Amino acid sequence: MISVPALALASALCSAAATIFISRGLRGSGPYTGVWINLVVGTACVWLAVVLAGGVGRPTVAGVAYFALAGLIGTFGGRVLRFISIEAVGASMSAALINLSPLIASVLAILILGERVTVPIVIGTLVIVAGTTLLSAGGRSTGIRPVALLLPLTSALCFGVVAILRKIGLMGMTPVFGFAVNVTAALVAYTAFLLASRQRAMMLCRGRSLIYFMMAGVAENVGVFLLLEGLSLGTVSVVAPLASVSPIFVLALSFFFLRGIDILNRRIVVGTLLIVSGVYLITALR
Repeated sequence: MISVPALALASALCSAAATIFISRGLRGSGPYTGVWINLVVGTACVWLAVVLAGGVGRPTVAGVAYFALAGLIGTFGGRVLRFISIEAVGASMSAALINLSPLIASVLAILILGERVTVPIVIGTLVIVAGTTLLSAGGRSTGIRPVALLLPLTSALCFGVVAILRKIGLMGMTPVFGFAVNVTAALVAYTAFLLASRQRAMMLCRGRSLIYFMMAGVAENVGVFLLLEGLSLGTVSVVAPLASVSPIFVLALSFFFLRGIDILNRRIVVGTLLIVSGVYLITALR
C-alpha cells in the first residue's frame, strides 16, 4: 500500500509536471485554447474517477451548488489566469506565486470559518512576504514588469477562495463527486463563453501543443486524485504541506525541460524556496 507522504509528494510532482507541459504547449498555441483542452481532459478523467470510486453517493443541493461555484471561481477563473500567468511571467515564478493559495485560504478560514490565528501562520506569512519580495525583484531583473505578477496572485486568490467553498461543500457530498461537479461546471461555463463570444477557433488545437495540453490535463487531475486519496488516508497536516512543495519540483524540471523558455536567477530560486517554506509552516503547524 502506498504511504500517505508518497501520495502527497506524487500529487505535487504531477502538479509540477502539468505546469511544465502547459509551458511547452504555449509555445505553439494560446492560453485560452490550453484551458479548454485542460478542462475537457480533466472532466473526462474525473468522471472516470467517480465511476471507479463507486458512484455519486447522496449529494445535497447545497453541496452541488458550492462545488459548482468553486468550479466557476477556481477551475474556470483560476486556471485561465494560471495559463496566462505561465505565458506572461514563466513557469517557475507562476508556480511559486500561485502556491500562495494556502495562505489566502488560511486568512479566509480565519475570517469566514472562525479559525484561530496561530504563531506558525504569522511566521509563515512573514516568510512568504520575504519570498514574494525576492521573487518580484528577480522578475524585474529579467525584464518582467511587477504588474504582471498580479496574474498569478489573482489566480492564487481564486484557488484560495475555492478551498473554502469546497470545505463547506464537503458537508453535503463526497470529495471525488464534488470535484467532478466542480470541473464540469467550469467546462460548461467556459465553453458557453467561447461560443457566445464567437471564439470557436479557441477550441481547436493540433500538433505538439495539443499533446502537451492533453498531458497537462491528465497530470493535473491525476495530481488532484492523488491528493484526495492522501486526504482520505491521512491527515491534512501531513498531506497539505507535502503537496505544497510543487514549485520546487517546477524549478528542477524547468532546469532540464524549459531551457531557453523559462528564465531563472538566484532571486527567483531563493524567493520560491522562501514561499514554499512559509506555506509549509502555515499548513504543517497550524
